[in-house]
Amino acid sequence: MQKSFAMAALLAASCGAQAASDTDLAAIRAQIDDMKKTYEQRIAALEQKLVQAEAQARPEAQARPEARPAAPPVDSRPAAQARATSGATASGFNPEVSLILQGQYKSMKDVAERGITGFVPAGGHDDHAAGTIEGINKRGFSVNHSELVLAANIDPNWRGQAILAVLDGTVEVEEAWFRSLGIGSGIGLKGGRFRSGVGYINEQHPHMWDFADAPLMYRAMFGEHGSYAQDGVQLKWLAPTPVFLEFGAEAGRGATFPGTDRNKNAAGAGAIFAHIGGDVGHSNEWRAGVSYLKTKASNRSAHFEDNNGSEALGKFTGDSATWLADFVWKWAPNGNPKYQNFKFQSEYFVREEKGGLNCSSDDSVSPCHAAADSAYKTNQSGWYAQSVFRFTPQWRAGVRYEQLDSGTRDFGINAAKLVIDSYRPKKASVMVDYSWSEFSRVRLQLAQDQSMLGITDHQLTLQYIMSLGAHGAHKF
Repeated sequence: MQKSFAMAALLAASCGAQAASDTDLAAIRAQIDDMKKTYEQRIAALEQKLVQAEAQARPEAQARPEARPAAPPVDSRPAAQARATSGATASGFNPEVSLILQGQYKSMKDVAERGITGFVPAGGHDDHAAGTIEGINKRGFSVNHSELVLAANIDPNWRGQAILAVLDGTVEVEEAWFRSLGIGSGIGLKGGRFRSGVGYINEQHPHMWDFADAPLMYRAMFGEHGSYAQDGVQLKWLAPTPVFLEFGAEAGRGATFPGTDRNKNAAGAGAIFAHIGGDVGHSNEWRAGVSYLKTKASNRSAHFEDNNGSEALGKFTGDSATWLADFVWKWAPNGNPKYQNFKFQSEYFVREEKGGLNCSSDDSVSPCHAAADSAYKTNQSGWYAQSVFRFTPQWRAGVRYEQLDSGTRDFGINAAKLVIDSYRPKKASVMVDYSWSEFSRVRLQLAQDQSMLGITDHQLTLQYIMSLGAHGAHKF
């Protein structure tokens, strides 16, 4: 009798094991992998804190020439941790290396001078023939920048990172910065070339975006790349409060749009920002922020149309000030975003420019052919709102709506000579993407683009994003 019960139990266990589907097994393996990564990151962070604590506890030993060398920088990879414990020295160079591959197929109207009606193009006069914003005019198959990322802890006090963008034989230094690790008291210092902390998505690289392109407001504010980066310094302070409270300030060269490069000793741009956030229960979290960017332009060129239908060249010299507000809300069941999650985000900006506009034209019959200096003042605004829902571990869907307002423009005596359309550009987009893993994604996006007066452009974009090598966690 006992043998019969034992046989029945074994058969039941066997049937239960066979009933487990491949999907269940894959989910279990994925959970195990996530747990391993989480504990490795926590161990690495604790070891880093230990190194910093030991260094601060022995300032007199650091000052003596005969003091023993500092412990090697902590790396989150198990192999690097094994080498550190086996006697590797701090002189060993073992950076985290990653490569981001991006490309797309795009179907849209063939528009000769694609831009945003009512907004001064960031490309200036020289880009008039090819279009005002690089990349968005390309129809059919194309590749975007391939990003090569090198990052590592320099020592217990500093970390460095460089991002090189490669496209068609050209290399661009997108970022190259160092930041502090051990100042303490919630203070962080960054120097070099970096993406500014203003707004919400400005610090994000294109492979981190939830849509295939940047919102219209970012293209109107900052031009072809849809982000603002500069060479300079950034200081952040994280307040010791129950809620997330962060303040930051920047000073830099200000060479990129809406500013221009100027050969001066003083800083050409400055920014301040503040963020606040927190949790609501176990499943919701939020963040809100305000930012202010001030920069200067000298002979920033853009093409206009005069009242004779001829092309005129305008050069602006003056101040550009931009206010931004952002809000993000995230939901995930019990705080676990792996299987399902939802994100809502929105940003709003107001930009005011004051100064002088020099107007000239090559057309001898144009009323603008003789250069004339005139007062110049504009006030423009815009916003976008988007939602993205992950309904399975691999699938996400999203919708985005955006609208700008060309606002008020006072061109002084040139107002009678230049033709400027008042318009409210807008665009609506929907997307669905599939991710085999956190390193590989393909996205389909459909959009109705009405950013140019009199043109409704129905666009289709099929995009791929592939990440090779080490890849750190994305920001909130």
